[in-house]
Amino acid sequence: MSALPPSLSDWFAAQGWQLHPHQQAMLARAAARSTLLIAPTGGGKTLAGFLPSLAELGAAPKAGLHTLYISPLKALAADIRRNLRRPVEGAGLAIRIEDRTGDTTYTQRRRQRADPPHILLTTPESLALLLSYEDAPRVFAGLQRVVVDEIHALAESKRGDQLMLALARLEALAPGLRRVGLSATVEDPPALARFLAPGTEVLEADPGPDPDIRMLLTEAAPPWAGGGGRYAIPAILDAVRRHRTTLIFHNTRAQAEIFFRDLWLANTDDLPIGIHHGSLSREARERVEQAMTEGRLRAVVCTGTLDLGIDWGDVDLVIQVGAPKNVKRLVQRIGRANHRYNAPSKALLVPANRWEVVECHAALQAVRARALDGEPRGPGPRDVLCQHILATACAGPFEAAALYDEVTSAGPYTGLSRAEFDACLDFAATGGYALRAYDRWQRLMLRDGRWQLRDPRAAAVIRQNLGTIIGTETLKVRLRGRMGGAPLGEVEEGFAATLTQGDTFLIGGEVVRYEGLNELTVEVTRQPGREPKVAVFGGTKFATSTQLSDRILDLLQQDRWPDLPDHTARWLALQREVSALPRPDRLLCESFPHEGREHLCIYGFAGRNAQQTLGLLVTKRMEETGLAPLGFVCTDYATLIWGLEPVLDIGPLFDIAALRAGLETWLAGNAVMKRTFRDVAIIAGLIERQHQGRRKSGRQATFSSDILYDTLRRFDPDHLMLQITRDAAMRGMVDFGRIEERLAAVAGRIELRRLRSVTPLAAPLLLEPGRIPVQGAGRERLAEAAAARLMAAAGLG
Repeated sequence: MSALPPSLSDWFAAQGWQLHPHQQAMLARAAARSTLLIAPTGGGKTLAGFLPSLAELGAAPKAGLHTLYISPLKALAADIRRNLRRPVEGAGLAIRIEDRTGDTTYTQRRRQRADPPHILLTTPESLALLLSYEDAPRVFAGLQRVVVDEIHALAESKRGDQLMLALARLEALAPGLRRVGLSATVEDPPALARFLAPGTEVLEADPGPDPDIRMLLTEAAPPWAGGGGRYAIPAILDAVRRHRTTLIFHNTRAQAEIFFRDLWLANTDDLPIGIHHGSLSREARERVEQAMTEGRLRAVVCTGTLDLGIDWGDVDLVIQVGAPKNVKRLVQRIGRANHRYNAPSKALLVPANRWEVVECHAALQAVRARALDGEPRGPGPRDVLCQHILATACAGPFEAAALYDEVTSAGPYTGLSRAEFDACLDFAATGGYALRAYDRWQRLMLRDGRWQLRDPRAAAVIRQNLGTIIGTETLKVRLRGRMGGAPLGEVEEGFAATLTQGDTFLIGGEVVRYEGLNELTVEVTRQPGREPKVAVFGGTKFATSTQLSDRILDLLQQDRWPDLPDHTARWLALQREVSALPRPDRLLCESFPHEGREHLCIYGFAGRNAQQTLGLLVTKRMEETGLAPLGFVCTDYATLIWGLEPVLDIGPLFDIAALRAGLETWLAGNAVMKRTFRDVAIIAGLIERQHQGRRKSGRQATFSSDILYDTLRRFDPDHLMLQITRDAAMRGMVDFGRIEERLAAVAGRIELRRLRSVTPLAAPLLLEPGRIPVQGAGRERLAEAAAARLMAAAGLG
C-alpha cells in the first residue's frame, strides 16, 4: 500500500478533509495492473485516481512523465489541473502538473515533449498525436500510470476505441504500466472493465443517497409538439431565484441558444446567466467557466459540454429541459448538483411537450430504481484501426505480427482476426484493390520485414488528420474588425450557405448580422434587437434508449396514472377509449382519414433514427403495393405516413424479408451511406480533412468522397471501406437493428385499428416539423389531377 507524504496528509487534515473508503482502497491497490473505480459524482473519484501517483511522486520524485490523465473534455482537463494543483502546492510537493489539448500553444507542446511534466493532463486526440512522433519511446519510457476519467463517456464512441489502441501502444513503450478507469455512471461494470483492459478489477464505492428529482410543475401545460421548453420559463426563473447556482441542460445546441435568448428576455431581475456549448469559441467557454468558478453566475444554459466532471460545488440545482432520452445521461447531469459526497443531488425535469411528460416520468422511475441503460458495444471499428496503423508508421517502422499482438491486447480489439488486421494493413499501405494504382494512397512499404512510410513527408499530413471526431463541417464565426475580430464560435457550413448579407442569427446568446464570408470564416457584427434566424450547430441528436422505451411501454399498461399530471393522464385515457395504447408484446398501427388524406400511424418505440428508417422502408412497400404514399414524419415513438389510399391489410408492409431487401436497395445509392462513407473514409485516412495546414471545406471533402464511393461501388464492391460503411450505417443513422428487435419481440402480432378520425396519440405527430416527402405514384396522381382541374377551368377538359 502506498502512503501519502506527511506534508500532504497534514494539508488534508488542515482542510478538515478525510479520505473516503474508496480513496483509501485506491491507495491500497496502487500496484494493481488495472482498476475501474465506480463512485458517485462528488465522491472525489478523480482525486482517488491520482492519490497513488501523489504518494509515489511525493516519496521519490523523479524527472520525466509519471502519470498521464486522459479526459474526454478539454475543459475538464483544465479544471482538474486547477483542482490538483491546490493540494500539491498546499503540501509543498515538487510535482509539475500541466495540460495538453488542442488549445495548448505550439511552443508549450514542443517544450512538453522535450521536458515532460510529472503529471500530464490530456485528451485522446492529443495522446494519439504524441504517440505518432519518433521521440514517443523517450517521452513515455518512465510512464507509471494512466488515469482515464469519465471512461463510460469515451466507451460510447470511437474516441474510446482510439484511446484503447493508444494505451496498448503505451504498454509496449512502458511495460508494467498501470491503468485506472474512473466513472460515476456505469450500467455494466464488467463490460466496461473488459474495455479498459482484460483482467481489470472493479471497485465500487458507496453510491450515496438517492437524488431529489421531480418534474417541474407549471401553470401552463406543455405544448402538444416541438421542443425548447419556452412555456416553462417563468417557473424556471423562479427556481433559479431560489437557488445559488443552477445548470439548465438542453439536448441540442440550437435549443440552448433559443432558450437562452428567451430566458434573458424574461429575466427582468437581471440575474447573471451564461451560456455554454461546444460550438462557442474557447474564449467564450472559458469566460463562463471562470465566472462559475468565482461564483458570479446564478445559472448557465448548457449542453453536453458540462455533462462531465467539472467541479462546481456551488451548483445546487440541475434543470433538464426536454426528455433526457437516456437514463445514464440524466444521472450524469443530475450529479452536477451538490457536487459533494453523500449529499443528495437536486434536479428538475421539464418536458418540452405533452409526450415528453410520459417519457420524463419513465426516466424518473428508472433513476429511482437505479436502472441505467446502455447499448452493448460492438467490436472495435476498423476505420479507427486503419488510422492507428498509419499513426504508428509515423513514429517509425514496425513489424506486422508485433503490431497485431499489440492491437489485440486492447479491449475493443481482442476478437480481431489476423485476416481482418491484414486487410486494414493492406488498406493503410495501398488503399485497397481498386485504389492501389494511385500514388496518393501508396503510403506504406515493406522493407527488411518491417512496414514504414513510403515518403517520410506524409507523416505531417497524417498527423494533421488524426482523430475520430467528425461531426458536421463548421465555419468559424468572428466579429468583423480590421485586425480580425473576436471569435464567437462556429456554425454549420450548410447554415452559412443560406445566409445573405444583412441576415441575423443567434450565437452565444447574441444576435449578430451576417456581413460576409472571408475564406472559411463567417464575419458578423452585433445587431441587438433584431428577430434572428436560428443557427444550426453540430452536436448529437439523441434517440430514446431501448431500455427507456421499454419502460415507457410498461408505464402505458397501467390502469390509471396518478403520478402524471391530469392533462396527460386524461390524454392517455382518451387514447385507450377511442383506440388502444401501445403494448410491449404487439405493434399497434392506426389507419384513419384526415383532411383529404389517408394516414397510417405506426407506434414502433424504436428511437428516432429507426422510426425514420421504418418510414422510408414502409413507404417503399406501400409504393410497391399501390397505396400511393405522399410523405411521413417521425418521433422517437411513432411514424406517421400519409397518402392517397387507406391501409386495410398491414401484414405485407412488415414482411421482414421484404423490408431487408428494400433496405439493401435503398442503402445502395442513399445519401446516408455516402455521408457515412465520408466519415469512415476521413477517420481511416482515405480522405484528408486538412492538407499542409489548410482545412478543406465540407463541400470539397464531400465531392471527393462521393466520387470515391461511386468508384468503389462500381469496381470494388467488397472494398474494406464499403464494408465498414455498411456496418456503421446499420448501427448509426439507420439503426435497422432496433426495427428487427421490435418485430422479433411482437412475433407477428401486428394490430391495425381502422378509425374514423385522428386519434389522441397520433394528433401531435401532425404538428411535428421535419416532414419527409415521398416521390412516387401518389405525387404523379396529384399532379395529373391538378392538371385536369386546370384544363377544365380553361375549358379544355
